[in-house]
Amino acid sequence: MPLHPKALCVAVAACFALPLSAEEIRLVAQPGSDSFSLKGPDAAQQLLVLGDSDLTRDAKFSAQPEGIVEIDPNGLVTPLANGKAAISVAVEGGKSATLSVTVAQIETPQPVSFPNDIVPVFTRNHCNAGNCHAKSGGQNGFTLSLFGYDPQADYDTLVKAARGRRVMAAAPENSILLLKASGNLPHGGGLRMDTNTADYQLLRRWVAEGAPFGPENDPTVERIEIFPKQRVVQAGGQQQLIVTATFSDGSVRDITRAAQFEPNHEEMAGVDDRGLVTFSEKTGSTSVLVRFQEHVDVFQATLPLGERISDLPKPNNFIDKEIFEKLSLLGLPPSELADDNTFLRRVTIDIAGRIPTREETDEFLASTDPDKRAQAIDRLLEGVEFADHFAGKWAGLLRNKARGNLDWVSRDTYAFHSWIRTALIENRPFDQFAAELITASGKTGENPAASWYRSVTDPKERMQDIAQVFLGIRMQCAQCHHHPYERWSQDDYYHFAAFFSTIERKEVYRLPEDDIVFHNRKPAQFLNPASGETLKPAPPGGEAIEIAPEEDPRHELAKWIRDPENPWFSKMLVNRYWKHFFSRGLVEPEDDIRPTNPATHPEL
Repeated sequence: MPLHPKALCVAVAACFALPLSAEEIRLVAQPGSDSFSLKGPDAAQQLLVLGDSDLTRDAKFSAQPEGIVEIDPNGLVTPLANGKAAISVAVEGGKSATLSVTVAQIETPQPVSFPNDIVPVFTRNHCNAGNCHAKSGGQNGFTLSLFGYDPQADYDTLVKAARGRRVMAAAPENSILLLKASGNLPHGGGLRMDTNTADYQLLRRWVAEGAPFGPENDPTVERIEIFPKQRVVQAGGQQQLIVTATFSDGSVRDITRAAQFEPNHEEMAGVDDRGLVTFSEKTGSTSVLVRFQEHVDVFQATLPLGERISDLPKPNNFIDKEIFEKLSLLGLPPSELADDNTFLRRVTIDIAGRIPTREETDEFLASTDPDKRAQAIDRLLEGVEFADHFAGKWAGLLRNKARGNLDWVSRDTYAFHSWIRTALIENRPFDQFAAELITASGKTGENPAASWYRSVTDPKERMQDIAQVFLGIRMQCAQCHHHPYERWSQDDYYHFAAFFSTIERKEVYRLPEDDIVFHNRKPAQFLNPASGETLKPAPPGGEAIEIAPEEDPRHELAKWIRDPENPWFSKMLVNRYWKHFFSRGLVEPEDDIRPTNPATHPEL
């Protein structure tokens, strides 16, 4: 179903993980399985004991037969001998649960992989952060890719550059890498790891093994998963997390202590290197980002205020229902219903951009019609002031502004504004509005939507604007490096920019309405300067599209944006209008929609 401007306004303006039962607990190692395996002497698995709260550190663990695995008080399982064992957990009140574990190849240490084992050490210790060796130009002659998005380049820099002085297989402890990280040589980043830490020992072992990159058939990480995804936690409580990586060969591995954790509100939560989240006394919602290589996932926590909510208003629509459920979960009483005077002032300002007149106010207050509020919203949406108000907002987003001398430049600016305003008056579906803008060609005086191409002249900027305005995707970071909080790579960036690679503009001096925007009939492609590869058009995360030189590639882009299966377009529009009416988006900032920036109300 197409999204219409007025429908969005009506929907928004009108509305001005489950806990377990107390009788059961769960013992979790790898989500969705009642067993797990440990391969090699260095393997480890974090356990999680879940009840109404996290019981991991209150539980008593045991394994039968003894001598197969060891379990520390924090629930970390390490292997002792090959074989199978049953792990049991008991908590106060007599509740218990079990898991099975298989240990194999205890006598054979697994080879250290540079991408899978060493790069995460750099990330966890902030060596490849944007303010250290991953900043432009690196640090003191040593450069790493941001968060390790390019392991091969990092390996070449570390092992092959500087005449190989950074690693010394014959005497690992004398490697510059280890001497600086451990504080035994002057290091601008200070002490990163003591010699008795697991990270230091892993680096030392890798150097001693000859600092290999890893075999060609070494499995790669396809995805990571954090567990649990969501929890209701009491203020001041704790929650143990488990992070599991799935590899290209189908194997899974606990990477909890190899991953990096970042709380989005440090005043609400902190995370240690074991994946234990400790919450402050603040209440509300917060999240924790977990990163491993270029992969990310998010844990969300709700910390209730604790008040009992017993008298909620009757929901008028599905939005009310979702909001009231979240308020009940948070233990947060809803505000009182706005009185008629306040309601009319709010909707008039928000929809028409003005305060109500004295006559409108008197008439509204005198009315006894039970449906008068909905009628007031409809009346405001039917007025031209609605189009005037929102045309200004969309004109700002689309960079419609006067350039240079106002006496002769502003004609196309006014025409573009009028085109936006007309689309709102006609209640033109948003997907049609976006498609007409993206594919606009010809003279700007005859097709005002083409004026956007006068405001945004660079193909990369055009792509970035379309991505941010209509999709809520911020692609700018991926121009130079893998996006630090997203999955977008430089290839994704230049694939997307290729949609605009053939669009040119013929400028007519002092007659902007005669400027011509046109498709130059040539192959649509864009060069990735980092790889030297020429890339064809592709939407974010999609496959490259074969487009004949005579065909305008923007039509394929518009087709993809209008596709009902597009995962961003409708969310972006809903979020923009929610932000307008409530001053804060369901996702904030409103044009930064990504898994690592979760919505406060995902159902909406």
